[in-house]
Amino acid sequence: MRTEKLTAKALEKVNFDKYLLANAVGKRAEKIANGAQPLLDTDTTGMKYSDIALQEIAEGKIIVSIEG
Repeated sequence: MRTEKLTAKALEKVNFDKYLLANAVGKRAEKIANGAQPLLDTDTTGMKYSDIALQEIAEGKIIVSIEG
């Protein structure tokens, strides 16, 4: 899926809050970089951590919420 479509789909999951999405992608990408297993059903070899995180959010495999 193209990055623009993937980002639009991920934005829907966070009520179009681009700052929340950016924060969630950053945190998830860091976890993946530190050894967390990607939750995607596709081969992630060669993918950037941030792209994996964005796709996980877009597919609803990661639920993003505001902790208060």
